Amino acid sequence: MELLRLGAVGEERPYVRAADGTVHDLSSITADIDGAFLAADGVARARAALEAGDLPVADVEGLRIGAPIARPGAVVCIGMNYAAHAAESGSEPPEQPIVFFKHPNTIVGPDDDVLVPRGSTKTDWEVELAVIIGKQARYIETDEEALACIAGYAVSNDVSERAFQLDESGGQWSKGKCCETFNPLGPALVPADEVDPDNLDLKSWVNGEARQDSNTRDMVFSVAALIRDLSQYMVLSPGDIVNTGTPEGVALSGRFPYLAPGDAMELEIQGLGRQRQTLGKA
Repeated sequence: MELLRLGAVGEERPYVRAADGTVHDLSSITADIDGAFLAADGVARARAALEAGDLPVADVEGLRIGAPIARPGAVVCIGMNYAAHAAESGSEPPEQPIVFFKHPNTIVGPDDDVLVPRGSTKTDWEVELAVIIGKQARYIETDEEALACIAGYAVSNDVSERAFQLDESGGQWSKGKCCETFNPLGPALVPADEVDPDNLDLKSWVNGEARQDSNTRDMVFSVAALIRDLSQYMVLSPGDIVNTGTPEGVALSGRFPYLAPGDAMELEIQGLGRQRQTLGKA
């Protein structure tokens, strides 16, 4: 089962895709897929309605795919969470999770255009596993408790401008992470009980050429460890997104050119779908 939001920007409606590929209208269950829906056991209610045959089949041909979660309260990100990516960035693997934030308004649909910021010389791609919180995470003590707070997972592109991030940052990364359109998400929210977050292949391509090819088992800190750790310093709420870090193979490594208008990024995570963005000018 996959939860989807389809429609024009600002007019997305909720849908669910069954295992056989048919898409069903979810609007009888909820007006949108957001934090309130997830907090109210929305994933289980959607599954029950689907299995009961209570949801009509929808004709979604030609509809834009939106981000699978509406209006996230926070986008929390983890840096250098793959040892090989830390090495290509010139750093040792961190001993504690490195945490930074993206503005929630960076979230766009998985196939929406990404805008190269004005003055940018180093726009970069980052395929990441996104965790979508379904239950408040506060002072979590065990991995099991941490995983129970997760509603589902999605493909995320933590687009970054490296000059803004590292050279003009003033010591923080946010300037290079918060430019408009800098977090394509989706195509779907896949429920947590259908995903093994510790063994997922992640891949990315630029203009059809392979860039990243790794697996979440190479994470420095597992998904459960990250949620447990974050909950000691902040309260994660339903609908919040946690980007869990990117593997090696980004332009920052010096092995590939940075992005320019007209380029195309493609990103894929095993079992979670594929996204594609074309680069435009801000």
